Order: sequence, then C-alpha cells, then structure tokens
Amino acid sequence: MTAPVPPAAVGGLAAQGAPAATTGTPSGSPTGAPPGGPAGAARPDHPAGTGVAVPRVAIVGANGHGRWHRRAVAPLHAAGRLRLVALVDVRPIEDEPAAPVPPGTTVHTDHREMLAAARPDVVIVCTPPHTHLPIALDVLAAGADLLLEKPPVLSTAEHRTLAGALAATGRACQVGFQALGSVALAQLSAAVGQGRLGTVTGIGTVACWQRPDSYYARSPWAGRRTLHGRPVLDGALANPLAHAVMQCLAVAETVTGTPVRPARIELERYRVRPIEVDDTATLRIVTPGGPPIVAAVTLAGEDFVAGEVIVTGTTGRAVLEYPTDRLLLPGDPHPEEVPGRQGLLANLLAHRADPDGTPLIAPLARTAPFTAVLEQVRQAPEPTLLDGDLVTAAGSGPERVVTVRGINAVLRRAAEQGALLSELAVPWAVPPARIPLAAQDD
Repeated sequence: MTAPVPPAAVGGLAAQGAPAATTGTPSGSPTGAPPGGPAGAARPDHPAGTGVAVPRVAIVGANGHGRWHRRAVAPLHAAGRLRLVALVDVRPIEDEPAAPVPPGTTVHTDHREMLAAARPDVVIVCTPPHTHLPIALDVLAAGADLLLEKPPVLSTAEHRTLAGALAATGRACQVGFQALGSVALAQLSAAVGQGRLGTVTGIGTVACWQRPDSYYARSPWAGRRTLHGRPVLDGALANPLAHAVMQCLAVAETVTGTPVRPARIELERYRVRPIEVDDTATLRIVTPGGPPIVAAVTLAGEDFVAGEVIVTGTTGRAVLEYPTDRLLLPGDPHPEEVPGRQGLLANLLAHRADPDGTPLIAPLARTAPFTAVLEQVRQAPEPTLLDGDLVTAAGSGPERVVTVRGINAVLRRAAEQGALLSELAVPWAVPPARIPLAAQDD
C-alpha cells in the first residue's frame, strides 16, 4: 500500500526541496542521542544487561498507509524489541495518536540521506508501488533488510532485479502481505493437505468494498496506469484487494505442493469513474496441474463483504474470511475466528536472529506468481465504463460513492462457481481478455 510520495522520490525523497532532516523532539535534538555525540549518529543499541543489539528500524513513507506501520512498530519499540530511529516522507509527518513519534527519532525527506545518517538495520518501505524498486535497492546497498509493502514491484523484470540484489547482498526482504501470517490460513491449508475437502476443484475469492471519490484524489498516481510517462500500478486487483489474490495463490500452492506457475489469465475489468484502472473485476488464473482460481472483486459494492476465500472440493467446501481470520471448514456449524496471526515485522526480526530456524512468512520469492499476474493486469486493455442505469450514486463532493446495481450477488456467484461475469450472462459484461504468461523464474 501507499504513502503519497510523488515520482520524484525515485531519485531521492528530498526532491521537493524540503529540509533534509528534523528530529522527532521539539528541542531540535533527539533525546536519545548519546552524550557528546552528534544528534543523528548511529550507535549500537543494547538493552541493559545484554550484549544483543536492538534492531534499528526506519519507515520510508511514514504518512498515509505508513501510519499503519507506525502503529505496528509502536508496541515493539515500547517493548524494546526494536528502536524506531527514523521516519521519511516528503510531507510533514502526520499525527498518529496511537503511535507518537518517539524521542530521538529523526525525520527526513530523503531516504538516501536517512540511510546514511540513521544507518537502520531494517527499513519499512511504504511508498507508491512504482518507487519500490529504486528505494529497495538503495536500502539493500546500505546493508539493511526490507519490509516492502505490496505490491512489491511492477513486473517480473523488476522482481528478478530485486531478487538478484537480495542474493548479492545477503539481505532479507519480507513483502507486506500480512494476511499470509494468519493461523486461519494455516489451518485451511492443513485441511486441504489432509484431504478434508477431497480433490480441490476450484479456488475463488469475493470482496465488495466501497471507495469514495476522494480515494482517487489521494495521490497523483491513484487510479492511473502511467504517471509522467512511467508505469504505475493501482486498481482493485493490484492494490486494496491484492490480498484476496495472494491468499488464493497461497492455497493453490498447498494443493499442488509446488510454487504456483500461472500459465494464463482471463480478465474482465470495469470502472464506474473516469479512471484508467479497474474498480471492479473478475480474474481467472489458470495453472498447469492445479485448480483454477477466480477473483471477483469490487470497490463499488452495494454492501460490505470483507473478503472471502472459497475452496471447493469433491467432498466439501471451506471459506476463509481473510481480513478477520474467520474460518469455516467442512463439518463446522458456523465460522470461527482463529486467533494468533503473526505480524510480518515481528517475523522479520525473528528471521534476522535465526535465519535457519525462522523462515520468512512472505519472502519475495513467494510473491513471484502474484507479480506475474499483476504485470499482465496492468498491461491489459483499459476497463469498461459502467454508468447510467447500471450504477447509483450517494453523497456528494469528495465523499460521493458510486455502486454497481446488483454487483454483490453476481460477484458471489462468480467466486462460488469459478466463473467470469460474461459466463454468467450478466447483460453488461464484456468478453474477457485471455493472456498467456511466460514461464517465471523465482
């Protein structure tokens, strides 16, 4: 996801001409600076009585969705499991009552200047997707590990570049698909592996959200395919509902026992506003030797459906509501919440301490199928406009919401039946784009 950092961030986040660094304290000097040392000097941080260094963590893209990461960091900072040493954004840091900026944390507008001054061990990158690769490469070159928001990169070529840099530097990269840390997903995967559903014949996902007009004014790249001549990545499938696609790919990996290798996608894209990307879509992913995957999603829903992964087998069906970790397995009378989701940052810290004993939950390699699919979604024909009697509008100004009449029912049918909208005789549906995918390397 994204903090609204403009394209100039690719060349360093100070491109707006703002001051390079300030501190998180009113005095202008970080309260945590060692006596006699420069305010921003990096020093090993050792809890009293231990010889173990506390990881130094920075966040690049600290506003917008970056505030979510600040909230995730705050309890780990308070518990002494990490030290938040720096925040980076081209705009003044937004207040976050649940995660106030700790004393001693420096604030910067340029990620390269921050890397040199703060020398973090771990960097969370939460900037627009088209800036991820250059910032990630700078982070790795500085010797830090990465927590990189999803979508991690824009293409398989960028994926290979980042994978090469990880191999060359020996650093770690966790991708921000936090739903992969779900214990409910692990239980679903175990049920599939144990044959409780029989032979899996299809995997589907349905999600119906709403986004007001202001959502597409949140940043210059919102709702766009390109910006200043450069590819960008937005849309229901690529951004807010990317977790739905990734969860399905994770289940498919359990079914086949091998990494998913998408061979073809079949895609129908729609929009209810003058944007360049989808806000409503059905997507089928075809994999050799695995069940088809169908994603049926919208940001123009009538009622809120958080997001469900529906796994259909010859002897049963399972449903995982992935944002809430509520799981329904064959024989269960009703869905039950499964507690214990593991945080990606905590997992990354544990992996740093014990790389062999603690694997990453969402390593870059695991996201290769997602990137291969989304690259083709980005390059597909522009979505079809739905307007007139097909939609309704409520509210006004920036908070106006547009919904597609009857969309929730048809998207649920699509996910449950493994069908595209055009295959369900939806009168406004268009024929899908059928796009073969080249073989992917991890």
